[in-house]
Amino acid sequence: LPFMVQPLQSAFRAVPMSVRESAAVMGASPRDCFFSVVLPLSRRGFLTGMVLTFAHTIGEFGVVLMMGGNIPGETRVLSIAIYEHVETLNYDAAHVLALGLMSFSFLSLWLVYRVAGRGAEVVRG
Repeated sequence: LPFMVQPLQSAFRAVPMSVRESAAVMGASPRDCFFSVVLPLSRRGFLTGMVLTFAHTIGEFGVVLMMGGNIPGETRVLSIAIYEHVETLNYDAAHVLALGLMSFSFLSLWLVYRVAGRGAEVVRG
């Protein structure tokens, strides 16, 4: 949760008060101001929060073992599979899975940053 909340807080604080006041002067209700002005200007914070949350959870290991356990056939996540291969000294399979996980993470983050770069806007107030 903190990985998403902190970037959102920063993004909401970065929206200048003058922009919100301008929306109110132009007749926007607080709800309209939030959805039409503040949220679009906070898009970068949402993206940052999603990337941080994704990066944190993609390789989650400890929580899966503690909460879900390691039930064969039921709790299969890639990080646990890598761990099992390392435990059985099957390093080749562990390397392949780790490379796949790293490639998936890299491509996902690259795609997010690529899409985010197209809509970059600067608002000064």
